[in-house]
Amino acid sequence: MEVGTVTLGVSLAVPEPYGGLLQQRRLGFGDSAAVTIPTHVTLLPPTEVPVDECPAVEEHLAAIAAAGRPFTMRLSGTGTFRPLTPVVFVRVAEGAAECGLLQQRVREPGGPLARELPFPYHPHVTVAQGVAEEALDRAQRELAGYQAGWTAYGFSLHAQDVTGRWRLCREFRFPTAAAAAPAARAGRLPHQQSASRRPRTTA
Repeated sequence: MEVGTVTLGVSLAVPEPYGGLLQQRRLGFGDSAAVTIPTHVTLLPPTEVPVDECPAVEEHLAAIAAAGRPFTMRLSGTGTFRPLTPVVFVRVAEGAAECGLLQQRVREPGGPLARELPFPYHPHVTVAQGVAEEALDRAQRELAGYQAGWTAYGFSLHAQDVTGRWRLCREFRFPTAAAAAPAARAGRLPHQQSASRRPRTTA
């Protein structure tokens, strides 16, 4: 029987060249967290899950993707969660409703990822967090005219390793994209690894 926990996250990737550019800008604002995970829109924040529930998590996410379809994402301008939290973000101008529905399904009551959020869900792309006020001001000002758009063909499951870095475990594609772009598996969840290779986790 599997023991221990793993910290998982579900997100919608910001593709290249936009993702890399925003990642570099975030680093430039002094936010070193940018190196731990690619640029994304969160669908499920870091959530600790028992390792033996990982197969159910993958089945749950696969079912959500199977019922979905591609949609347009458009980023435009900046916003902030200050003064509640020291975060500046790029706004999701189009695709917010679809992201909202996806995250609700990911966290649905009775499911393997059911949980309450501390704040109402607000889809966004973080570009500075936990840095000096001056850096937050600069991020909000310098990216105020930022624009990007693409078609979202699915979402991704990530797991946090012992170094704190987020590793891609699996991409879940919407049906109409499946034939042209089959689901990719870039890593392994703990239940897919041998006991000797499972990452150590702490409660």
